Amino acid sequence: MNVLRKCNLCYRNCLVDRYKNTGYCKQTNKIRIAKAALTYFEEPCISNEKGSGTIFFSGCNLGCIFCQNKEISSGNFGVNISIKRLAEIMLELESQGAININLVTPTPHVLGIIKAIKLAKKQGLKIPIIYNTSSYENVDTIKMLDGLIDVYLPDLKYYNDEYALKYSHAKNYFDVAVKAINEMYNQVGKCEFDKNGNIKKGVIVRHLMLPSLKEDTKNILKYLYDTYHDDIYISIMNQYTIIEKLKYEELNKPVKEKDYDEVIDYALDLGIKNAYCQLENTSSKDYIPDFNLEGVIANKNKLNKLSSK
Repeated sequence: MNVLRKCNLCYRNCLVDRYKNTGYCKQTNKIRIAKAALTYFEEPCISNEKGSGTIFFSGCNLGCIFCQNKEISSGNFGVNISIKRLAEIMLELESQGAININLVTPTPHVLGIIKAIKLAKKQGLKIPIIYNTSSYENVDTIKMLDGLIDVYLPDLKYYNDEYALKYSHAKNYFDVAVKAINEMYNQVGKCEFDKNGNIKKGVIVRHLMLPSLKEDTKNILKYLYDTYHDDIYISIMNQYTIIEKLKYEELNKPVKEKDYDEVIDYALDLGIKNAYCQLENTSSKDYIPDFNLEGVIANKNKLNKLSSK
């Protein structure tokens, strides 16, 4: 049976027929993307100097109220493309010098992505494939990717499910996410890098620190280190950016520098060695992509016409 006829690709388990309706992610049976371009603001081993070949998919199955990419995650900006075109885009990014293919919010489109990866590899794609996800995944969906994904880049947003429900409308987030991350680790194992420091395989868990949730961040770091020690990398991010005024006042302020410094000290005290941290002034709208359909359509004359659909 075609999974999209009764979609359960993510933990939402909407069970809608995506050929006729849409579920939480607002996606149909079509692949939909908003941009495909080299990006340079990822972790050093992902973007390095040449850039990461990043493909931004429309829709999202998590729904954080503070999302920086609302234009595509909940606004559904983008255009529908074929599996063949997605494979072409991967190859085009490789030809531009990308050191990997970075699939951002891919879960709603995973079935088409699997076919596109296989097609692109048949046509000569050699660079690593990165699966960049919120981790609100069904483990069976991650199992479908075994052997196709080289690097997993999952978020681990919350330890306390109270915050996950409040800010992302996601019940059981921590339990769901850690099971998915464990499957990712079982597939790809310890991180490996090439001679230039570019990641070839492994897991990097991202955690975006939120205002007033310092202790939640510490609990996440302790869990990850107790579970994986130095076999994974952890990216501890302070780039929370206020896009618009939210109903929760605690989210209408930036992360305090002293709180972030305390978290980094805590990570060091735990013994964490394989981690990325960020400098000051990363909380800026300047780092939010301009979703302009760059790299999406082969014939650029069609951009304006298609973007209005």
